[in-house]
Amino acid sequence: MTVQELPGAGASHRSTPPAWRPRTDAAPLLPDPEPYRVLGTEAADRLDPELMRRCYAELVRGRRYNAQATALTKQGRLAVYPSTVGQEACEIAAALVLEDQDWLFPSYRDTLAAVARGLDPVQALTLLRGDWHTGYDPREHRIAPLSTPLATQLPHAVGLAHAARLRGDDVVALAMVGDGGTSEGDFHEALNFAAVWQAPVVFLVQNNGFAISVPLAKQTAAPTLAHKAVGYGMPGRLVDGNDIAAMHEVLAEAVRRARAGGGPTLIEAVTYRMEAHTNADDATRYRGDAEVEAWKAHDPIDLLERELTARGIIDEAAIASARDEAETMAAALREGMNADPVVDPMDLFAHVYAEQTDRLREQAAMLRAELEAEDQA
Repeated sequence: MTVQELPGAGASHRSTPPAWRPRTDAAPLLPDPEPYRVLGTEAADRLDPELMRRCYAELVRGRRYNAQATALTKQGRLAVYPSTVGQEACEIAAALVLEDQDWLFPSYRDTLAAVARGLDPVQALTLLRGDWHTGYDPREHRIAPLSTPLATQLPHAVGLAHAARLRGDDVVALAMVGDGGTSEGDFHEALNFAAVWQAPVVFLVQNNGFAISVPLAKQTAAPTLAHKAVGYGMPGRLVDGNDIAAMHEVLAEAVRRARAGGGPTLIEAVTYRMEAHTNADDATRYRGDAEVEAWKAHDPIDLLERELTARGIIDEAAIASARDEAETMAAALREGMNADPVVDPMDLFAHVYAEQTDRLREQAAMLRAELEAEDQA
C-alpha cells in the first residue's frame, strides 16, 4: 500500500488542513538581493555632515588603534590581537547607534567597537594580555565581556534584552558576531528565542569572508547569512560593511525598531578581514594576495574620505586633525600598555561565584599559604 492509498491520505494530499496558517508573511523579512549602499549613490545626498565628520574621525582613530595594538603584540605587551583592519566601519557604526542605557555584546574581535563606545583603549586590551578578568566593569560601561567562545554572547544579549523589556526598561542590546559564529548552536538558539519573545535585540554579523581559514562557502549553502533571518521570523538586512553611512543607517533603523517593540533584526555586513585572523595566524596559507588587494580598493576609510571630500564636508585640515587625534590616542595606549600590571594571584578566586564553594575556598587557602611561604623565604 502506498502513502496515497492510506485512509484519508487522498484528502490530505488534495488540500492543506485548515489548521495550518503561516505565522508571518515571509516577503518583508527577506533581504535585498544586493548589499545596501549609500556612499557613491544618490542616497549620499542626505548625509548628515556632522555625523559623517565624526564617523571619519572615528574610522581614522580605529585604524590607528588596530595598528598600535598589532605592534604591541610584536613587542610582547599583548598575548594576542584579532585585528579589525578593513572592518572599522562595522565596529564604529555599532557603537554610535546605541544610547547610553543600551548594551553592546561584543565578540573577541570587537575591541574597537568597545573603544568607540567610550571604553579606555587600555582597558579594552587588558583581557588580551592575560591580565585581570575582563579588564573593565561591564555594568558601568554597558559593554558585556569580550566573548572568546564563539556566539555564546548572543543568548546573553537576548536574555538581557528580554529581561529589560519585562522590567519596562528602555534598553536595546546589540550583539556582534562573525560569520564563523553563525555555525554555532548558540547563534540559532539566540535568534529563535529573540524572535519568539520579540526581544529588543539587534544581531550584527560581520561576514569578513573567513572563520579563521574556513571560507563562508564551506560553512553555509544559504544565499546569504541575512536570509537565515526568515527562518526565525525576523527581518534580515544585507549591507555593505565597508560603507559606514549605510551601516549606520541600517543599524540605527534596527535599533529604533527594537526600541519601539518591533522585535529583533538580523543584519549581515559584507566586509573583509584585511589582516590575519590573529597575530598567530598565517593567512597566506589559505588566501591569495590578489584577493586582499581587490578589497583594499574598497577600504572603508578611503570610501568615506572620497565622498566627504568631494562634497566639501571635510578638507585637508580636517583630515590632518583626525590623524593627529589618532596619534594622541596611540601614544596614550602605548604608555598605558607599557606599564607593568600589578597582579594579585588571589584574584583568580574572585568573581567566580557570588559565594565561594568549599572547593574554591580550599584552593584559595592553599595558594595563600604558598604565597606567604614565598614572602618569608
